[in-house]
Amino acid sequence: MHPHIAIDEAELEESFVRASGPGGQNVNKLSTAVQLRFDVRRSASLPDAVAVRLMRMAGRRLTAEGVLVIAAQRFRTQERNRADARERLAAMVAEAAVPPTPRRATRPTLASKKRRLESKARRGAVKSLRRSGPEE
Repeated sequence: MHPHIAIDEAELEESFVRASGPGGQNVNKLSTAVQLRFDVRRSASLPDAVAVRLMRMAGRRLTAEGVLVIAAQRFRTQERNRADARERLAAMVAEAAVPPTPRRATRPTLASKKRRLESKARRGAVKSLRRSGPEE
């Protein structure tokens, strides 16, 4: 997690489901996949700016109610999948905690202006060659 941000354990909700993929004979018997749910919109642990960035980053993993759902089924054991889901949540929160650097407006260089005008002139010349002149 970010050094200033700690998510309360009570805000996380885990459910265990059957996983696809490796597991041998256990794959049909054990619920090793983890669905970690974290309500970003109502979280008291996250500052508003971080929550907004996290919701924007989440994309399709965010429900309409503002709940972030992380599914982990990479490993064969429930414990490793739980740890994986929590690490992925921590990584997302840490990434959202870093504010984006504002863009500074810069002016195009003289060389880039010249290149742009030359390419426009070349393109215009090609198009003028395509035009058919008056038929005689």
